[in-house]
Amino acid sequence: MAVTASLKLPEALSSVVRLTAEEKEIKKIPRWYFGGMACSTAACCTHPIDMMKVHLQTHTADGKLRIFQSMINLVKARGVRTLYVGLTASVTRESIYSGARFGIYEVLKPDPGTPARPFYMKVVTAAFAGAFGGFIGAPFDLINVRMLSDIKVPVERKRNYRHVVDGFLRICREEGPLQLYNGASMVVLRAICITVGQLSFYDQVKQTLLGLPYFEDTLPTHLLSSAVAACTATTLAMPVDVMKTRMQNAPPGKYKVSKADRR
Repeated sequence: MAVTASLKLPEALSSVVRLTAEEKEIKKIPRWYFGGMACSTAACCTHPIDMMKVHLQTHTADGKLRIFQSMINLVKARGVRTLYVGLTASVTRESIYSGARFGIYEVLKPDPGTPARPFYMKVVTAAFAGAFGGFIGAPFDLINVRMLSDIKVPVERKRNYRHVVDGFLRICREEGPLQLYNGASMVVLRAICITVGQLSFYDQVKQTLLGLPYFEDTLPTHLLSSAVAACTATTLAMPVDVMKTRMQNAPPGKYKVSKADRR
């Protein structure tokens, strides 16, 4: 009896060890809302650079606009707080838009332990997630661009939205609810490009690296995969991003791409 119990003890301990390992793997599975939280946090750090990016994209005057010199001049003229004008719209956009696209992509991914999907399926999944996130986040992207552009436009053209809710209500009241989707076609296309670059390329690059004998599922592998994905997403989305910013900042009717943009 005692011998039988002693023989079963190692088996019981090994099952506990296996269970603990499985629990650790489950804890490592990303939650659907992690993407939105991470992007919202990143928006708080990169908002001043995003503001200068919008200024560069809408710059039409003669002469080259230098980003860091322009930022310094802006701070000297109006103070540091000016660099965070429109932050409420930026965080709201990332919470909704990025939360949706990351969440959809994670939900549609295969369960851990199942065979990896081919790359084209990752691209299709990312494109669908990006299109949905871009569509529901388009109104807040519009408000964000307008608030960022307000810094450089003449006084008579300033919109002076106090925050994202004020911008949302004023657009609905003064221009009509459909105007919230001005430039929506470019917003959706940009979201598709960014999501394909970020998520599908991240998964593919990480899968490729883990197939090599030099890499393990560690932080350096994740950082390298993220760097490649970020560069890919920026390269794919930059031309569309310029068109999107100019459409959203233009008077109604100047650019015509889709029925929603004509209104």
